[in-house]
Amino acid sequence: MGSKSSNKADHLSEEDVPVELRRLWRLSTPQRLGRPAELDLERVVITAVHLADRYGLRGATLPKIAKALERTTMSLYRYVSSKDELLGLMQDYAVGRPPKIPATEGEWRPPLRRWACAERMIYQRRPWLARVPISGPPAGPNQVAWMEAALRILRGTGLHWAEKVGILTLLSMYVRQMSILSQELEHGREGTGLDQTATEQLYGRCLAKLIDPETFPETARLFASGVFEASSPKASNDPRKDPDFRFGLERILDGTAVAIARRKRR
Repeated sequence: MGSKSSNKADHLSEEDVPVELRRLWRLSTPQRLGRPAELDLERVVITAVHLADRYGLRGATLPKIAKALERTTMSLYRYVSSKDELLGLMQDYAVGRPPKIPATEGEWRPPLRRWACAERMIYQRRPWLARVPISGPPAGPNQVAWMEAALRILRGTGLHWAEKVGILTLLSMYVRQMSILSQELEHGREGTGLDQTATEQLYGRCLAKLIDPETFPETARLFASGVFEASSPKASNDPRKDPDFRFGLERILDGTAVAIARRKRR
């Protein structure tokens, strides 16, 4: 799953691209003085990702990565300048390449839905990814490949570039935040012995008793409606079968449709 640089990038000088970006794109970097390196960047990144997959981000610290590689922590600084740079390398490696989503001229909604669901599935397989701090826009080759796939879907919409970037940002942030919310709700249920349906029913029943209709009339009506008594669908690995995720996603796509129609009228 490692990334290879493009022919164009191969000819860039060290003055054109900072060393951190050169490593992210797997371009050649200046060799440090001393003994020849016994590791390579790819092995460091893969080991870090495997530790994060197994133990979460807390299990992928520099000391723990060094221990797994049977090296000293200081030796890892031959390959990365900081933990933040390592996180960026891990993130780009872990997202991998996007799936091939056919984009038909004028049919943007189903492909864009597939794109968002595919991204959500990555967060489901690798929950730690949603916890990686955002330090800037997509910069690695795999992340850029995901951006390219979405831009290709939006190619025939007539939207301006800033509008396309705004839609991709909104979609990606929604997927990320819903992934974090799902993790936190699951963590909150741990140890209770209750599934999602039972948790929501208990929540609805307790709040229905606590809320004063005179103080919170609309909220009281909500809890009296029985909406929290309905059975939640069983957990599925397919985001398209998650009603909460699907509802928000469709509203973003509705807004995209309005933006496209407005742009075409202009």
